[in-house]
Amino acid sequence: MDIMIINALLDSLMKVFNTMVGIKAVPGVPVAKDDEISRGEVTGMMLMENDKTHGSMAISFSKAAISRIAKNMLGDDLQDIDDTARDLTGEMTNMLVGGAKKILSEQGMDFNMSTPAVFYGKGHQIQHKFNGQTVILPFNTNSEEFYLEINFV
Repeated sequence: MDIMIINALLDSLMKVFNTMVGIKAVPGVPVAKDDEISRGEVTGMMLMENDKTHGSMAISFSKAAISRIAKNMLGDDLQDIDDTARDLTGEMTNMLVGGAKKILSEQGMDFNMSTPAVFYGKGHQIQHKFNGQTVILPFNTNSEEFYLEINFV
């Protein structure tokens, strides 16, 4: 897995949370993921590909995390994983990968990105298209949790 891609995704995530969401996201310890079960209740996923690298990233939010993001960004009080939560998850995914694309482009690495796909429900599956090792990086924003999954070959 290319460290440039990981760093670009992490830099983008921190910028999005600091500037757009207004929440400090504290990363935990990354671990290899050995299943397809989501850790959150709503997940956005995008493919990131170029001639040499093929992969995907997913960001999976707990209900508490996406609710706090909705409150900070939209002023909405979410009661459930509804259309607003799903749309916001897709938009957060798009901002995260778009920011990483900009960072990587400035370093001479271009890639194509897909439209975000959003999945939801407790225990939903996150199926990365490629056979690389999925790494999951947990984040905490006080008591709310979310997870960044990265899978590249």
